[in-house]
Amino acid sequence: QVQRDPRFDDLSGEYKPEIFMKTYSFLDSLKKQEKEMVQKQLKKCRNVEQKEKLQRLLNRMTQQEQAQKKQQKLRERELSLKRQQRELAKQGKKPFFLKKSEKRKLELAEKYAELKRSGKLESFLNKKRKRNAIKDKRHLPSHKSL
Repeated sequence: QVQRDPRFDDLSGEYKPEIFMKTYSFLDSLKKQEKEMVQKQLKKCRNVEQKEKLQRLLNRMTQQEQAQKKQQKLRERELSLKRQQRELAKQGKKPFFLKKSEKRKLELAEKYAELKRSGKLESFLNKKRKRNAIKDKRHLPSHKSL
């Protein structure tokens, strides 16, 4: 019997994220249940070591959930752009494809709009300023070398 890796084998077909997400959408509910179970265990737990372990697990689950939502938003945005291009092509206009830099600018603008709506824009900008100040300090020559 020959072992084969479905990632690299043509017999498995082409990977399409939309189909994959639809097929395995039931996993989202299972993950949600697991997360709730971990939260309950965290509340009941008295052992400090076990509590830290559960907290790390909960954080990882939350981060994975956020990453999945972010990917989903990105896919939806790309699909909407494709739809718009198709509509323009049907009207007889030439298709116009955005560069990566333009896509990044749109994404950044959307992020700032979301932060402004939630009221977290100022704190985000403050953190960014601090980070940039630290980077700038690193690049400045030190007093020891002068």
